[in-house]
Amino acid sequence: MTADPASDPSQTAQGSNAGLIAALEVIAAGAPEEGLTLAAFSEALGERVFGVLLFALAIPVCMPFLYGVPQVVALPMMAIAAQMAAGRETPWMPQRFSERVISKVGLERMARGARKWFGWVEALARPRLTLLSGPTAERLVGGVFVLFCASILVPLPATNTTPGIGIALASMGLITRDGLLVLAGLVLGTAWIALLIIGFAVFGTAFISVLKDFLTSLF
Repeated sequence: MTADPASDPSQTAQGSNAGLIAALEVIAAGAPEEGLTLAAFSEALGERVFGVLLFALAIPVCMPFLYGVPQVVALPMMAIAAQMAAGRETPWMPQRFSERVISKVGLERMARGARKWFGWVEALARPRLTLLSGPTAERLVGGVFVLFCASILVPLPATNTTPGIGIALASMGLITRDGLLVLAGLVLGTAWIALLIIGFAVFGTAFISVLKDFLTSLF
């Protein structure tokens, strides 16, 4: 008897030609109620490419006020980025990372966030400045991503959002060979880290209150 493709997110996503964001939507819709482990999620994406994995995992990280999922995926993202910097051809995750579970609700939020915030980016992305998305550049980007992931782990308000967006943009650039997106993501994430360093250098621990007040005024 032939399995129903809708019950197998890996088959459905791999068979989709509608783009990465559409594949994320298919995976979320077909995931079991208990969610997917990171290993199963990676397999469901169908393409064992660093940029694809990092983009997908960065989506929940870059959403403001989404708690839990960023903490689940930040360390695996760092491990994947480190392997990209080391020049590995395919990503590998330790068992303790690969067995972490992303809930079905988390997968659905990931798909919605990808469509809401990055659907227009995917539509506009095209090959340009390809030197910034080649193999050598990919290794350099991986090293910068490690720093971005470290910033995500800093327990400050909104520290996940900006570097998460930077990783998502640059990863989308690697996937589509759009060097302009790669550059935009790197500049955004680096500027955020520079802001944190300068803020603490100038204000010390009082910078935490300054940052909280600023974010409160925004939201």
